[in-house]
Amino acid sequence: MAYAIDETHDPKLESWVESANDPSTDFPIQNLPLATVIRPIEDSETGDEFTLSAVVAIGDMLLDLNRLSMTELAPEDDSDWDFVAVDQIVAEGKWSGLRKKVQSLLRKDNDALQNHPLRDEIVIPRDDSMMSLPLIDPIGDYTDFYASLYHATNVGSMFRPDNPLLPNYKHIPIGYHGRASSIIPSGTSIKRPVGQQAPAEEGGSPSFGPCKLLDYEMEMGAFIGRGNELGEPIDIKDAEDHILGLCILNDWSARDLQKWEYVPLGPFLAKNFASTISPFIVTMEALAPFRCGAQERDAGDPQPLGYMDSDENRKSGGIDITVEVWLASEKMREQGMDPIKLSKGNFKDMYWTVAQMVTHHSVNGCNLQPGDLLGSGTISGTTRDSRGSMLELTWDGDPFANPPISAPGTQRTPIVLPTGEERKFIADGDEIIMKAYCEREGYRRIGFGECRGIIEAARSV
Repeated sequence: MAYAIDETHDPKLESWVESANDPSTDFPIQNLPLATVIRPIEDSETGDEFTLSAVVAIGDMLLDLNRLSMTELAPEDDSDWDFVAVDQIVAEGKWSGLRKKVQSLLRKDNDALQNHPLRDEIVIPRDDSMMSLPLIDPIGDYTDFYASLYHATNVGSMFRPDNPLLPNYKHIPIGYHGRASSIIPSGTSIKRPVGQQAPAEEGGSPSFGPCKLLDYEMEMGAFIGRGNELGEPIDIKDAEDHILGLCILNDWSARDLQKWEYVPLGPFLAKNFASTISPFIVTMEALAPFRCGAQERDAGDPQPLGYMDSDENRKSGGIDITVEVWLASEKMREQGMDPIKLSKGNFKDMYWTVAQMVTHHSVNGCNLQPGDLLGSGTISGTTRDSRGSMLELTWDGDPFANPPISAPGTQRTPIVLPTGEERKFIADGDEIIMKAYCEREGYRRIGFGECRGIIEAARSV
């Protein structure tokens, strides 16, 4: 069930970390997302030069939970502090207990940490820190869904204008198991993938070489906090108790490789070369004020089967998260130009909720495990500027216009950059920047940070 709004969401709360009180920050004291940072070791007896620490973001600083747990501020008889990594916080379900305690130490009216002799070792500048993936252990499993009706309709209309949605779409959350080993942290460069592409003529031979139609997909990722036993499905009423929180996910996609390989088993090399995630996990507790109803279904649509339906999911299964995609070409960066915004959408415009994805994923007895990652699928809306991929953004069709505008999948208008460069898909040297944040009157704005990646030229073939 959805987490309740409580005193930790009070918009009047302020921190002694002054940057956390800036209305524009992603990380006020009401947020406190989890992350992992790489820190140097001084005078190491083992010869190790670096260590990984669990941290909480607060304004432009990071609070090192590991260093804090070794002080008298974390009492020895308090089991909530007994951990060494975000992974343990996740696996042992400790965050709910820690959240209020960490927030208390960061409040402006509490000087215990503010005046502590080790404060500067415990609270460190974020810009000077090297962020890792949120979890120390490799992500065990990764499943990517296709949960936006608007995205599915756009893509289907490009290639099947008379039948854009396949018969199963409105009955089950469509998904596939992706490659966890190629999930990378924000800021990591991505080499353009190489592979087979469809023959130029029917019956011809495929070509081989660098991807020509490289794309991004604006998604949210959900981290599993508590797993389930093999053979024991997760009830829709309990689904959100198994979710730790959300991050930004860029599901890089090689569209020309995808077109050739996806029949009959779906995505493979077009998707598994890289997926980028933001370093911060915004927990479900922090998202409580920004819940909304699940997307309302048209009168003629089927209702979810009973195992994916509940009153609470209908009333508060959605999450109001604004998502944005920005682009900076290599030439723009060389000339000192700011990135341009490509699109702006909202996570509430998803046909299937996160709880429904979790429930459906486990209904056959599949055992989700702590640290597993679920991708939402591309977040798109009904307007052109809310489309969450270049495949949709540059396409000239519009199935949501009145009347609908039909266009072949190849009929495209390029995006013109401030340098005069044009883009239908991503070029080498382009940097894609994704942002996400929540706003609601009466509550502090919270954000997810950024998810960045620059495309490098393909290896020689």
